[in-house]
Amino acid sequence: MAKVKTQFVCQSCGYQAPKWLGRCPGCQEWSTFVEERVVEEKAPERDLLGFEAGAVPTAITQIVSERKRRFQSGIGEFDRVLGGGIVLGSVILVGGDPGIGKSTLLLQMMSRLATAGEKVLYVSGEESLQQTKMRADRLGIYSDYLFVVSETSLEKILQDIQTLRPSTVVIDSIQTVYSSELPSTPGSISQVREASSRLLYLAKHLSIPIFLVGHVTKEGFIAGPKVLEHMVDTVLYIEGEANHAFRILRAVKNRFGSTNEIGVFEMKDSGLVEVINPSEFFLSERTHLASGSVVMPSIEGSRPILIELQALVVPTNLGVPRRMAQGLDVQRVSLLIAVMEKRLGVHLFSHDIFLNIAGGMRVAEPGADLSVIAAISSSFRDQVIDPEIAIFGEVGLGGEVRGVSQSENRVKEAMRLGFKRILLPKANQEKIKGVKGIELIGVKTVGEAVGKLF
Repeated sequence: MAKVKTQFVCQSCGYQAPKWLGRCPGCQEWSTFVEERVVEEKAPERDLLGFEAGAVPTAITQIVSERKRRFQSGIGEFDRVLGGGIVLGSVILVGGDPGIGKSTLLLQMMSRLATAGEKVLYVSGEESLQQTKMRADRLGIYSDYLFVVSETSLEKILQDIQTLRPSTVVIDSIQTVYSSELPSTPGSISQVREASSRLLYLAKHLSIPIFLVGHVTKEGFIAGPKVLEHMVDTVLYIEGEANHAFRILRAVKNRFGSTNEIGVFEMKDSGLVEVINPSEFFLSERTHLASGSVVMPSIEGSRPILIELQALVVPTNLGVPRRMAQGLDVQRVSLLIAVMEKRLGVHLFSHDIFLNIAGGMRVAEPGADLSVIAAISSSFRDQVIDPEIAIFGEVGLGGEVRGVSQSENRVKEAMRLGFKRILLPKANQEKIKGVKGIELIGVKTVGEAVGKLF
């Protein structure tokens, strides 16, 4: 007889306790414990695919190295984020807010593979076949190699994959899949962990890449146990605002590529469309005669992107002035404001300061520091900065302007879009060679930078 026991599991982080607790000791969340029955069984000698259980230790010198082969998805921005294409046998977790475009992007990707003659399987646990067909008709997807099944049973999904042997599988979503061997409800910690581990095992042994769609919590993290993100090979997030047309595909974990690359898409009636030139896209509606507007060459992975940073400085009627930033770290902005007051002698304690990156882009790199100071100074003085100048550089607490990485790529991207001058750290100016047709203005301090601009 199998031994049956009961335990309480936190549905937020997976913490287990023998009794119910009001607050989880692991993640400090309230009222997240749910009682689950756990069945302990003896592990079978063979797994569900017939492979021998257990592995034999092998000397590393006797292991034959095998480079994981990639294949293209047909969507250039998607392949860029994955590191050059889809790796055989990889498991990729895709997360994002509801309605952000997860299912749309993956269905478009499956359509490209099916059009190229690859047999693919799309498993929908949230939509019926008719609803998936309506989505496909809206996206203009018609292919005999794209197979769709509406199923939530893990055992049936595994059977379909082994029978069909597709080149790629999408599970939409992992929170709807359940195993009949576990008594807990679909979406619980136990079910998500069990379904993910068995799908991971299947992907590795059959060399089939599997995409898992994951729900996110109100904080923006993948719902379910944190171990889920550790198990998979790649974790992708689709970012974007509801009132903006663009979407950013970002890798936060990638065992086969860089985690700094991003893909830019635009949401249209026909689905997600690649944005080949993100710099032109973000600067398309820029106003040249407004104070507080600065163009900054940012680096996302290996790609330089020009973005518009806007600042608004107005007198405040409150005892404590407001500091708000959209797309920037507000704590970093407060630090830069303190540097301006100390090193530039600018009195901003009686002014509200608002910062925004046009288009909803988010920038976390320190290369935006000098642009922030320039934008705030422009709005405070109500003087327009030359629209043909781009600015980047890191600022220290002493008011010094420090060098940043990939400065030459930033300069070349600004040249490509017709900018005539670049305000940059002196250290970067001395290292850039062979760049002609643009004026490089090197500065060492924020005071020198403001003097060059106004």
